[in-house]
Amino acid sequence: MAFVKKKAKQVDSISERARMLGDQIASLESEIKKLDSQIQRTTAPKLRSTAIPHGETIARKSELPPAPKPILHEPVFEEVNPKSFQPEADLRDRYNELGVRKYDLPALWERLRNHFRGPTTNNPRLVNYLAAGGVHGLRPMRYEKRIARRRFIVLAVALFLLLLGTLLVWLHGR
Repeated sequence: MAFVKKKAKQVDSISERARMLGDQIASLESEIKKLDSQIQRTTAPKLRSTAIPHGETIARKSELPPAPKPILHEPVFEEVNPKSFQPEADLRDRYNELGVRKYDLPALWERLRNHFRGPTTNNPRLVNYLAAGGVHGLRPMRYEKRIARRRFIVLAVALFLLLLGTLLVWLHGR
């Protein structure tokens, strides 16, 4: 019975967190409505200057004095020393004397490993929670992995038997 109570306690903590988040969403929505009503109260239409695309919004000239002209800044240039960059050294290491790229086995192996490894997770705590079977109604990932592993083994054995049978029929026909 203690096992059932523990699961109920976990589910209650999830529902408690969901209720707290719902309350926060409701308070944010009411604040949005309040701010939206304040914006709608202002009757003066605001226009954006087309001469200054990222300038401030300004009201009509009849209502307010014109906005001050923006200060134009000169572009900033940095001194770059072209001798500090040495891409030729890397190119000499990567290409042979005929101009063909050298084959880099360790880099190929690392690329293949990363390709089959898959991307890393954004939320490892959620993955651990799902792997442990902490969500009520979902089976743990270890159970799903076990099912997938058994399915793979059965299909591999079936394929092996099919190939063996084909080989025996072919050898018997000769």
